[in-house]
Amino acid sequence: MIILETDRLTLREIDPSVDTEFILELLNSSGFIKYIGDRGVRTLDQSKDFIETRFRKSYADHGYGLYAVDLKAAETPIGICGFVNRDGLPDADLGFALLPQFEKQGYAFESAAAVMQYGRNVLGLGRVLAITSIDNAASGRLLEKLGFTFDGPIALPHSDEQLKLFSSAPAV
Repeated sequence: MIILETDRLTLREIDPSVDTEFILELLNSSGFIKYIGDRGVRTLDQSKDFIETRFRKSYADHGYGLYAVDLKAAETPIGICGFVNRDGLPDADLGFALLPQFEKQGYAFESAAAVMQYGRNVLGLGRVLAITSIDNAASGRLLEKLGFTFDGPIALPHSDEQLKLFSSAPAV
């Protein structure tokens, strides 16, 4: 199901029948593991299960989630972007990740800006949060470009890892 489109991208629900290999590759990319975390997904069966229990479950439970980001021209998945309902955060959390070969081409900003507009106008989200690892300066800069402000360090429940918390005020 297509959620939204930009000039270069289509964002759609992640589908286990077509996205299992892509999600396996993304979750095991060096940047994902370094900045987001190792999800322990190593096989196609584990990837399919991850899609069902994380992405598809979020759509059903919250009406939103992380979406596949496809290049329109090639109909190729290049990353994910959307909202997460995360334990320890009172508001939706903007998340994004791209395969390494598609970074630094403006796709993360393009997809995140469109998702934020969708979140405000369609989902009715007010304040939106975002977290990054302490050493992920690139994602912090992207969040600031989107209008987020750095609120300070945070640790989520059941974790000792210090993260950076950003917030975007509700649209007026």
